[in-house]
Amino acid sequence: MKLYSTVLLLFVSISSFGQSKEALEAKDFFWGANDAYKNATEIPEKWTNESAVVLYKNINYDFHKFGKNVTYKTSIRKRIKLLDKAAVEEFSEFKFQKRFRSTKGRITWREKGNNFVGIKIVKPDGKEIEIDVEEESVEVDGENKIAISNLEIGDIIDFYFYRLEPFKSTYAFGFDPVETTLNEEYPIVDYKLFIETENDFFINFNTYNGAPKLKELPTEKRNLRRYELSASDIDKSEYKRWFFPLLELPSYKFQVYFARSGKFEDRAMAFLPEREDIIKTSVSKEEVLDLYENRFRPNGNIGDVKDFFKQKTYENSTEKVTAAYYYMRHYYLTRFVEAIFAREANIMYNPFMNYGIPVFIQNQKQFVRHFTEFLQREKITYDVVVAKKRYDGSIDDLLLENNVNVLIRVNTPTPLYAELFGIHTNINEFSPLIEGTDVYLLSPTKKKIDVIKRGTLPVSTHLDNETKKDITVNLSDDFSAINVSSANHFKGHTKTEQLYERLLFNDYVNEDYAKYGTKNWIEMMRRKKDKARYKKELDALAEKLQTKQEEKFKAAAEADFNLEEFEDYTYTIDATGRYAFDSYFSFTENFSITNALLKKAGPNYIIEIGKLIGGQIDLEEKERSRTADVHVDYARSYNYNIDFVIPEGYTVAGLDKLNKSIDNDTGAFMSTATVEDNILKIKTSKYYKHNFEPNENWSKMMAFLDEAHQFSNEKILLKKK
Repeated sequence: MKLYSTVLLLFVSISSFGQSKEALEAKDFFWGANDAYKNATEIPEKWTNESAVVLYKNINYDFHKFGKNVTYKTSIRKRIKLLDKAAVEEFSEFKFQKRFRSTKGRITWREKGNNFVGIKIVKPDGKEIEIDVEEESVEVDGENKIAISNLEIGDIIDFYFYRLEPFKSTYAFGFDPVETTLNEEYPIVDYKLFIETENDFFINFNTYNGAPKLKELPTEKRNLRRYELSASDIDKSEYKRWFFPLLELPSYKFQVYFARSGKFEDRAMAFLPEREDIIKTSVSKEEVLDLYENRFRPNGNIGDVKDFFKQKTYENSTEKVTAAYYYMRHYYLTRFVEAIFAREANIMYNPFMNYGIPVFIQNQKQFVRHFTEFLQREKITYDVVVAKKRYDGSIDDLLLENNVNVLIRVNTPTPLYAELFGIHTNINEFSPLIEGTDVYLLSPTKKKIDVIKRGTLPVSTHLDNETKKDITVNLSDDFSAINVSSANHFKGHTKTEQLYERLLFNDYVNEDYAKYGTKNWIEMMRRKKDKARYKKELDALAEKLQTKQEEKFKAAAEADFNLEEFEDYTYTIDATGRYAFDSYFSFTENFSITNALLKKAGPNYIIEIGKLIGGQIDLEEKERSRTADVHVDYARSYNYNIDFVIPEGYTVAGLDKLNKSIDNDTGAFMSTATVEDNILKIKTSKYYKHNFEPNENWSKMMAFLDEAHQFSNEKILLKKK
């Protein structure tokens, strides 16, 4: 959402720098005779102490068509006055990439576009210096850079990015949605957004949190439509920790959809306005029902699932639905993973031919239709849930179909929730960003979904989402190293990222094969010669990935403990936790720490014992004054049990600083330290009790955050007896 200069251009694809006709048109579009901002230099008195001020920000979106040919133009210009050294340094280098690849698919064929960048410096005396982008850019490791020399405080940097992207489309096509705030890192004097379309282009657009409304401008042609959003005097926004900008700041959202005729309009996966000349600003629940009632109708060949349930009995529908979810996850997804890796590693040209004509569920629509077909045949009632992420506003502000999350609520005695499965997803696991939100529930009477009502999704607690570590620490005989063994356990949402990061494909596909008795990719080959060859290549790939993985995990552990170098690092998986949301993913790490945490002090030693709970949040002074609400991804807890083996001939001093207790409505940090026999036992618990706190509770959150940070800096003294 921040359009910094370097960030803006970092991912920009540049394919044409020369002064072609199009390049000159792009330049004239912003810097030509009609440039009303060429002399804009003054800033309001209230912003003279800012690092930089945006004098003018102009964003344009143009959509036009001729037959099957569609032309899409996007452009942005920013004119920024630099007021201190930090701003001068930030804008002294631009980064971008030259190449842009075309894409071809069933719906569209996007051709290589023409893209243009212009940069000029305006000195305080009015002198303009235009940068020759083509001449002065240097390619380094596939990235192009332009150094802006002789930039000084008081200069104005004026730059634009102009992209012309032609493509062909026969079917309905939705352009990428845009959701952004007006505010950015620097205050803005004048802001303009323009959108231009014609017939067959449909617009959903609305503004929020006090942003100005979109206005229609007169045009010279009846089928041409032009719109403007204009704003001024926009204060900067310091994007803060746990902050949802679209909920707090003036913002707008829009999407343009291209559909040539009524039949394509009907097929469009979007909440389209009734006519092209209407700007759609909201979506009713009736429109939600109308869009999804047929798309999510139960349908699918579930014969393989029926075969799985033969000669199996379950005590209740909850157990049966749970078993079906995990079997479908394997049968329609994970059993194809080996083939996917074989293809990506060029081990085999067509690795999927082993499966015949398989059912491979890859999207939400396929999943909902397949899973509800199973539920309907089992006479188990359900609702299709239509939700919207918390950072994007409430369901009442639904505008863009892209913002919808769809899952299934199974109406067992305690409802079960099923979302499109990934390789590690669990039943009752769905995005934490839709937890606790108001949703639409779509219900079928027979085969057709024809009832819609409101509902609310459940919220996981800090006890559901746990990181637990059991750490044993002892010193080497010569006190040169600290030896650590850490058993790490993750459940709930905390394990999701860990599973994707730490499990290799053979870790989980072999687990699924063993659980369900299905044949793996190698076993499905007919020729023994092929089996031996491809098994060898697949094993070699797994070994190669494992070597890279261990290096990555070592670096991750070092970062977790905020230390530079571990020695003798080993890593083993103890349990995957892939068959229940509340089960633990567990692994054990062993390593030695040298040249850190241990310092000799005469005959004694100082141990930075607090560092063993990992890095803790150190709030900056500017973060302490907060007016925005606090949005965290999910409630969670961190529980550490540390056993420090006290060397023979030593005692421990300084335990009083390791006993802390802050527990309030928002969270907690608690720690205890006791000595039993020759072991110092430390227990710490840190809780985030909710996924949301109003800003008036910020001081309570700071209390336990500060206590945790203070603990991480505590030390103990090993005293020689």
